[in-house]
Amino acid sequence: MADCRKSCEEKLDESLGTIDFSTFIISLGTSALYHLGANVPDVEGPGVINLPLARNVIDIIVMLNEKTSGNLTEDEKKLMQALLFDLRLKYVEACGRTSSSEPIH
Repeated sequence: MADCRKSCEEKLDESLGTIDFSTFIISLGTSALYHLGANVPDVEGPGVINLPLARNVIDIIVMLNEKTSGNLTEDEKKLMQALLFDLRLKYVEACGRTSSSEPIH
């Protein structure tokens, strides 16, 4: 049983890699994109748009950006700025699409 547990944990570590601040921020960004209707692999059709949840995740990233100001590496700072820029742009685009065509879920 201990061998099985160790084997499963090793496989999990290999598939996920190490978790650091950048990985965490990318994970939050992926969550926001999902709520903005980004296509999910192996799922047919358009994604479901949930603007309130997308906005919530974007706000969490903004809060983390403010709280970690001065404590980020240059790469982390650039990642945060680029991610927030892209997510905000996609949020505005999604708002325009949903207001002109379909109800918000």
